[in-house]
Amino acid sequence: MTYTVNCSILLTELPLLERPAAAKAAGFDAVEFWWPFAEAVPSDADVDAFIGAIRDAGVSLTGLNFFAGDMPGGDRGLVSWPARSGEFRDSIAVLTAIGEKLGTKGFNALYGNRVDESTAAEQDAIAVENLAIAGRAVAALGGTVLLEPVSGADRYPLLTAADAVGVIERVRTETGVDNVALLADFYHLAVNGDDVPAVIEAHAASFGHIQIADAPGRGAPGTGELALEAWIARSRELGYAGPIGLEYKTPADEAFTWLSAQTTDAAR
Repeated sequence: MTYTVNCSILLTELPLLERPAAAKAAGFDAVEFWWPFAEAVPSDADVDAFIGAIRDAGVSLTGLNFFAGDMPGGDRGLVSWPARSGEFRDSIAVLTAIGEKLGTKGFNALYGNRVDESTAAEQDAIAVENLAIAGRAVAALGGTVLLEPVSGADRYPLLTAADAVGVIERVRTETGVDNVALLADFYHLAVNGDDVPAVIEAHAASFGHIQIADAPGRGAPGTGELALEAWIARSRELGYAGPIGLEYKTPADEAFTWLSAQTTDAAR
């Protein structure tokens, strides 16, 4: 199994730039990050330090988010936020520069919450435009823009796979951009009440990425009730060949003990 460690939600006891090396020390060769900077256009020194941390750790960067606003403050992306669309677009050049240097192929564009100052139709129209711009930008890297249903954000409009697929199809139909794909986070889909096995049957071959956490609690696999192992296996059977993103909340000293237990059980 190929896993990639989301170092924006795991290993957070460590400074951000030390997390890639910690993931490597734990036995992983790949990491992914949410936007690792405080602003849409960080300094060259900050970008160089981030790239250096990945390279020095000897891991690959499989995924990187576009700038998504103030995540701790409740923002969930700028793709559909007209007043901040410029910030999203400004982050594209930074993201593609990092992706080019590190060989990254997956780029997650969080759609954004509904906002009072714009209508849903206005937000959806700017989202299609922004996703097309982003798709064209990362196409030069052989990359894919990922679109993700999210739970726990009351004003985030993409809750199910069908919600995201509808946007993806609109981008393709209206702009011709065809490198926007579903990020199937099994935790978010399950918590939002989606039929995850049905989503897998319908879309696994075209998943852009898979991320996992268990539910309830968003903890490590095995701490909840989700059939994650079976869902991953079926996705593989149907054609998904990418890594599995580990995007759950567990203290660093216990973050990967489930894998040791899994290995032990398999050897019996």
